[in-house]
Amino acid sequence: MKKTILKITLLTTTFLFFSASNIGARGNFNLNSITVSDIGRFDGHSPRHGTRHSLDFSEEFGDGGIFNFIRRKDKKEWTIMVYINAKNDLEEYGLKDINEMEMIGSSDKVNVVVEIGRMDGFDSSENDWTGAKRYFIQKDDNTSSITSPVLADLGKVDMGDWKHLVDFGVWAKALYPAEKYMLIVWNHGTGWEKNSKSGKNKGLSYDFETKNHFTTPELAKALKKIGKLDVYASDACLMQMASVGYEIKDNITYIVGSEAIEPKDGYIYNTLLEPIISNPEITPYRAAKVLVDAYSDYYQSISKKSTQSFIKTSELEKLIILMDDWACAAIQSKEKDLIIGCIYLTQKYFKLDNKDLYHFVSIVTAKTLTENLKKKGEVLMRHIKENAVAYSRYTDSSRTWWNYSNSRGIAVYLPISQYDSDYDELKIAQQSYWDEFIQWYLTSLSADKI
Repeated sequence: MKKTILKITLLTTTFLFFSASNIGARGNFNLNSITVSDIGRFDGHSPRHGTRHSLDFSEEFGDGGIFNFIRRKDKKEWTIMVYINAKNDLEEYGLKDINEMEMIGSSDKVNVVVEIGRMDGFDSSENDWTGAKRYFIQKDDNTSSITSPVLADLGKVDMGDWKHLVDFGVWAKALYPAEKYMLIVWNHGTGWEKNSKSGKNKGLSYDFETKNHFTTPELAKALKKIGKLDVYASDACLMQMASVGYEIKDNITYIVGSEAIEPKDGYIYNTLLEPIISNPEITPYRAAKVLVDAYSDYYQSISKKSTQSFIKTSELEKLIILMDDWACAAIQSKEKDLIIGCIYLTQKYFKLDNKDLYHFVSIVTAKTLTENLKKKGEVLMRHIKENAVAYSRYTDSSRTWWNYSNSRGIAVYLPISQYDSDYDELKIAQQSYWDEFIQWYLTSLSADKI
């Protein structure tokens, strides 16, 4: 429901001023129970009683009431929202990441707000509480215990439900307005896949308690409802794919993520936050680069392989057009055997059907005898390198033969045996020829009529 600026401002400033304990004691608002539906009700009507809320806050704010406080409160530069679904085997790392955030904390110009969910059976620290809590992150010197104030104790929730992500995002933006917004979704990830065919308990925001997780179209719906985001990041494995980016691109400026699996530590939040807190006027481009560098610098320092990049959503439409042009040229070339051979040579990741797009096209471009396919490949590679992928890094480990040196920032679906029909649900399949290209090269040569 559409709200006026005044009504949202009244809601936001009121909730920020009162602590949960004060509100409970006065018998007025209870911050611990506020949800998106409460925000919707605060426009002036109580659905239970059909009466108007009183806006007389003179007792709390003095003469002039709440408007004195409104005039004193300015929008901050950034609100950074982190959605930590730790209701799984990564629980200890979710708690650790909040402690990393507390090494830096929020500031007078940057809000850092977190929701974390927990369940029985994994980590017993922090008094082994379960359910979900929302925190406003404040700096402390205690790296083993969370001391930031609890803004809401939600009890048991389904953090694998995309609608709950909406609840968190809308809530955070209403209570902590800013000029620029960053949202990080923290959990397991498997790229675009709807279900885990391997039987592993993984999916984007996988909740082991409810057995639920977001599909890529559901993530897109959630982000659309949350609204404008300057930076969206998946602190999860395998999410930096053309199929994911194209699905979620609306209302987002930059998308940060990894083509490969992430180590369990994931993002290193103190080194991620420090440059933004130190320079709150930082642009979204620079903030996205901070995420990539903080992550890559850490894993480089411990000689662990990783990938991280950020892509410009404004360039994804053209990327898909150029992928279409290339795919059509590939089919017309009739060089199916060559293309299949190139797929096997392409930089791969934990999910073997995920391949680096730039590397794949570069191999085909170098080997093809078809001039048109070569030209289309050169154009596509140039767009990836100079436009679509704004910045990309990889780190390698000398302890393994399988490194990421041919990673260029965005992966694509290139199965080597069987096509997954779940792919048809994605916009990239519905609005491009990439799925037709895949099914063309997967068919036998004898069935090729082109």
